[in-house]
Order: sequence, then structure tokens, then C-alpha cells
Amino acid sequence: MSGVTALFLTPVARIRRQVIRPIAARLAPASDLAASPLADRTVLITGASSGIGEATAYAVARRGGHVLLVARRSDELDRVAAAIRADGGSASTYTADLSDAAAVDELVARVLADHDEVHYLVNNAGRSIRRSLALSYDRAHDFERTMAINYFAPVRLVLGLLPTMREQGFGHVVNVGTWGTQVKAPKYAAYIASKTALDTFSRIAGREAWADGVTFTNMRFALVRTSMVAPTDAYAKLPALSPERAATKVVHALEDRPLTVGTIPGAVAEVVNLVAPRLSDLLFASSDRRFPDSDAARATTSSDRMR
Repeated sequence: MSGVTALFLTPVARIRRQVIRPIAARLAPASDLAASPLADRTVLITGASSGIGEATAYAVARRGGHVLLVARRSDELDRVAAAIRADGGSASTYTADLSDAAAVDELVARVLADHDEVHYLVNNAGRSIRRSLALSYDRAHDFERTMAINYFAPVRLVLGLLPTMREQGFGHVVNVGTWGTQVKAPKYAAYIASKTALDTFSRIAGREAWADGVTFTNMRFALVRTSMVAPTDAYAKLPALSPERAATKVVHALEDRPLTVGTIPGAVAEVVNLVAPRLSDLLFASSDRRFPDSDAARATTSSDRMR
């Protein structure tokens, strides 16, 4: 059998698991949905002390998953873990600064020492910066630290956990990203570039690990009402998902394992960028002028936010 033929011939069992079962789950009555694929599975969630990560942790625990909570703030992690246990769920906490490469490697070692298997990884921890290039000429560190948490940390986690996932024949990684990877919005060069790098890395990793039962989902969220968007006044009156609603989408991605979860406006923007790139440039250049940098971005102190 040629390599090309082998690439496109899908085993029946894989079709059943990744296509038929998710469709059947959507059509099944509510009583049949009680047995979640997350039940009795180990799910590592970064940025679990607030926002989307915290809400996802609660949702996963309610479905019977054992949640490994990762964030920098130990007191907030303890709070989330206590809430999960009080609701009858199971959780473990791991304090780590994911912008520190050595800390990520240490986290992987601790997790694998404490747990036989990690079945799911949710790369949710992230940093967002909204600042125009005109205000960034002497701020290369904005790009470096954004890449550190949004790209290099998830990549190190995947590289650390992927060998055991492949060995056990199952694993799924969900990356909490942005529709900005399709839209290419001005003032988000540092943020969108880092998320685009992770989006592309995951698509390639998914192709390499697919035959071993390990899959990846890229979430391309629009606006979610978290502390990350608070400094931008222009977003205050715009429609946005709640962290809980966003967490529902993350849980569906964990259970159904799609390639991407996005939005219709994001898909439209991606098409316009491809078929009419200069028209897209004109539209976004106009938008760029209409929505100037925030006061926080103009300040000498950092205006970026983490989750």
C-alpha cells in the first residue's frame, strides 16, 4: 500500500469513534448523555484559577473527570479545587509559572509522577496585549513574553505529555485560541501571532499523532467576557460570551474532538482575506483608526492581561 493511500484510508474503528459517535451523541436524548467520555479521565487545564479555565474545570468535574488545575496563584487554585470537591468532584492543584520553561518541564514531571495517564490537555492559560505597533517600537518584550505563555508553554506541555498519550493510544489537546487567527485584527500583532503559531503547530502535531489516537482541537473564540478584555473600553458594550458559555464549547470540544471550533464571522473574514486581501486591508485600516489605543496601552506600565 502506498504512503498516499495509507494516509487517506481510515480504519473503521476510528470513523466510528471520531465521526459516528459524536453525531449520535448530539442526536441522543438527554438521559443517554449521562456517560460522558470525560468520566474517569484525567484532564489537565491551564489557567484554571479564573475565567474560561475555571468554568471549564467545574464543567469537566461535573462530567466525572479528574481535573488537574494549573495556574500561578495557589490560593485561587485551592479555591477552585475546594468548590469542585464540595460539589462531589475530583481535583488536584499544581502551581506553576508557565512563562518559565523550566517550570513547565517540572510541571510535566510532577504530573506524570502523580498520575498514570493524562488523557486530555486544555491549553487555556494565555496573555493578551492590545497595543498598536506605533506604541511598540521599544517594546519587543511584549512579543517575547506573549510567545512565552501563548506558544512556547503549550508546545512544551504537548511535547512533555505526547509520548505517554501515544503510548496509551489515546489523547486529546484543546487549545483556547482566538478568531483573530482568521481576522488578523490591528493592534493585536503580539497576541494573534502567538495564537496563530499554536494553531499551526497543533494542526501539524495532530497529523503526526493521529494514527496513535491523539487528536487536537483549535478553539477560535470571539469575545469572551473575562479580565483579559477589561482594559479595552471599546469592548464594554460589545456582545460577548460568558466564561461559562465558553466552557460549554470547550467541553464539547473535549468530548467530540473536532478539528476546529470557530465562528461564522471568523470564517467570513478568513475568506475575504483570501479572495480580496486589499479590500480587507482597507476595511481594517479604517477600523484601526476608529478604535484607537486604550489609555492602558498608552501608559508606560504593561496593559496586557493573563488568564
